[in-house]
Amino acid sequence: MGVGATVVLGLLAVGIAVLVTALSPHGSSAVVAPGTSAAPTASSLDAAAGPVIYVHILGQVARPGLYALHDGDRGVDIVAAAGGFTPEADPTSINLARFLSDGEKIVVPAIGEAPPATTGASAGGAVNLNTADATALETLPRIGPAMAQRILDWRETNGRFTAIEDLLDVPGIGDATFDGLRELVTV
Repeated sequence: MGVGATVVLGLLAVGIAVLVTALSPHGSSAVVAPGTSAAPTASSLDAAAGPVIYVHILGQVARPGLYALHDGDRGVDIVAAAGGFTPEADPTSINLARFLSDGEKIVVPAIGEAPPATTGASAGGAVNLNTADATALETLPRIGPAMAQRILDWRETNGRFTAIEDLLDVPGIGDATFDGLRELVTV
């Protein structure tokens, strides 16, 4: 077989693999819509996929609303559950790879529209350690750019924070720093 035929067969195999991956189910979700007689329960979703979380998505998606997903689902999963982006959406405004948190609200802005402000400690809300970016982390006392990066690095290496006490595992955060953050963070 010639080199050209081998390349064509290789590209065809990759294309088929991508198509199968794109069309295969990655998890399940359920819409929790106002006015429905029965909200989805953990039993209506695939129980093997993990605990159920609820995420509210608004803005430039085909079907804004409250969705029941599984713990461990990512931004791409909520966008898919909501029917995808509208043509006006700014898909760069949200991180599709990040893990979702129970009770989270995501707003997808239109192109040219300012993204919603991230809630930080200075705004009176608790900073979610699993969803906060460096800017939000830096609103916390004694957390500068270097420490915010260490928190992000820990999250990247170890996965989601399961309890706020996991902050004690981040290099440079000791008991005194943790005590100052305890009431200002959540997971």
